[in-house]
Amino acid sequence: FVGAKVGDVITLKTKGLFTDDHLLQNHLGVSHDDAHGLNIEVKFTVEEISETELAEMSQELFDKLFGKDAVKNDKEFKKRLKEDAENQFVQQSDQQLLNAVTESLIENTKFDLPAEFLQKWIAVSGEKELTKEEAAEEYNKSEKGLRYQLIEGKISKDNNLQVTFEELKEFAKGFIKSQMAQYGNTNPEEKELDEIADRILGNQDEVKRLSEQLMSQKLLNFFKENVKLKVKKVSFDDFVKEVYK
Repeated sequence: FVGAKVGDVITLKTKGLFTDDHLLQNHLGVSHDDAHGLNIEVKFTVEEISETELAEMSQELFDKLFGKDAVKNDKEFKKRLKEDAENQFVQQSDQQLLNAVTESLIENTKFDLPAEFLQKWIAVSGEKELTKEEAAEEYNKSEKGLRYQLIEGKISKDNNLQVTFEELKEFAKGFIKSQMAQYGNTNPEEKELDEIADRILGNQDEVKRLSEQLMSQKLLNFFKENVKLKVKKVSFDDFVKEVYK
């Protein structure tokens, strides 16, 4: 967004906007089904521009970013930055893989849905009753999501892929820890993480969101272990084009 000014409107595509499609649920207020593979244009208005000043390379900076004495010199600092960047690209490639497998499963798993029944249900299930045409349109928008939801449920059941409360809490703590690290707190106390996680898991919407993310992670691991994958090596520029196309 080089050259953008306060008041400018920027148009972006939702596909590839986040490394995890589930984040679209929070930021755009869409459903879980709609978030998968959502590829629309959204507009953002620049309301504020802040300037970042380069920090001095010092032990104080290293401690602030990575915790006390975790990094002690420029060489270790560059190595840690390289590892963090690589991890980010791994997350993006994993999401790309999950999207590709999802599309393939939907395309190649043939079964009939009770379209007429579902359209009637869609027509009367919302706050406002829809016409037959409106219900049909909504059904067409959500059909792929419905199909994947059923496929995902079948795979999970057949392979005993479950999300336990203990796993969910650890997953939430990991998410909290990564968020805190962005603000310089790289070594929060376990008690603090437990307290924040308990508060988050007291919200059913958050439980649902985190459970879906954790299940997606389990499915991704399952696909990596059981699907015959073709590894494709690309340059950085080609990788960016592939992810954000």
